Amino acid sequence: MPANIVVPEVGESIVDARVAKWLRREGEVVAVGDPLVELETDKIDLEVSAPQGGVLKRIDRKDGEDVKVGEVLGVIEEATGTAAQQSPAQAAAPAKPVEAAKSAERTRSTPTARKAAEEHDVDLTRVRGSGDAGRVMRRDVEQAATGGNGRSAAPATPAPAETPRARPVTPVAELRPPAGDRTEERVRMSKRRATIAKRLIEAQSTAAMLTTFNEVDMSAVMALRERHKQAFKDRHGVGLGIASFFVKASIGALRAFPRLNAEIQGDEMILKRYYDIGVAVGASEGLVVPVLRDADRMSFAQIEQQIREFAKRAEEGTLSLADLKGGTFTITNGGVFGSLLSTPILNPPQVGILGLHAIQQRPIAVNGQVVVHPMMYVALTYDHRIVDGAEAVQFLVRVKQLVEDPGALLLD
Repeated sequence: MPANIVVPEVGESIVDARVAKWLRREGEVVAVGDPLVELETDKIDLEVSAPQGGVLKRIDRKDGEDVKVGEVLGVIEEATGTAAQQSPAQAAAPAKPVEAAKSAERTRSTPTARKAAEEHDVDLTRVRGSGDAGRVMRRDVEQAATGGNGRSAAPATPAPAETPRARPVTPVAELRPPAGDRTEERVRMSKRRATIAKRLIEAQSTAAMLTTFNEVDMSAVMALRERHKQAFKDRHGVGLGIASFFVKASIGALRAFPRLNAEIQGDEMILKRYYDIGVAVGASEGLVVPVLRDADRMSFAQIEQQIREFAKRAEEGTLSLADLKGGTFTITNGGVFGSLLSTPILNPPQVGILGLHAIQQRPIAVNGQVVVHPMMYVALTYDHRIVDGAEAVQFLVRVKQLVEDPGALLLD
């Protein structure tokens, strides 16, 4: 009997997707569980597998089309007779060439890797993957494009009947666009980028956002990291960054000012007594905010390890929906890109987000003396509907106090 290939239910917050790429062609024989098509959602990318073995009879929704959960993508029919062994296309061609033609489609790779392969004109089948189960990552493609990380392959040679002809050398001057030539390129937004744009507009139009600022003397944290960085890395296998200090400090401040760990539902405030801290991670496909569950119960090492893992999986495109759901408060660090000061936008339905920035050596007054210390500006954007200005200011002061005296984090 025919079986429909449908858009699966991924999670309650995902109702639509985009067909990124079909991995099989109409008429091909597939086995149950074979990956058939890749879908792109605003949060994760996923593969849809064959619900039964047979022949991919029909593809209803093409690459680039937007689809909704439950919609039919295509149809598989049970294979009969010789078709159970091979498709018509396979029967008409030698086994090896068919396999070679399909190898590019079967190469496990992330969407960002495939995009990079198109940009750099790199053959994915010749790239050695460094991701999970040999999955090809964007970094692998970029490395291959510069002459490294490629699978060995003999250079293609022309057929005996053909005579290679030298290409004419074009002078550099001719490659330059004529003066005044201005080009444009129309690029469709990815599903994730379109959703980010929509949510940012919604945040600005539905919340009464206000931002308050302070600065933190990072001397104590920097000194502590310098004293313990090697022992910490030897013991835990990860470096001691600044993120864990601000996660811990934020939790201490949230305990003191619980309305920043809340959300609004109708005319009620939902005050949350748990601390799921979202950490904004920049990836080539767009910003994502994976969540540290019960971050108050995590050690410094566990926080650093989890953030590092989130960053790796964000670039690979392997974050799960569970990694991204929920969150009671968010921390974003524009300082890794060199930002000195910014006003972060809320991540609805949260009512608070802490923005970190670049650490700079700046002159400050300490005990009547001008000294140069490593300083960081911090920003707190909050929803003024339920958080008063005094609360927000005191929250940020509490974060500052805890970071400037890291020992207090152990006592908080």
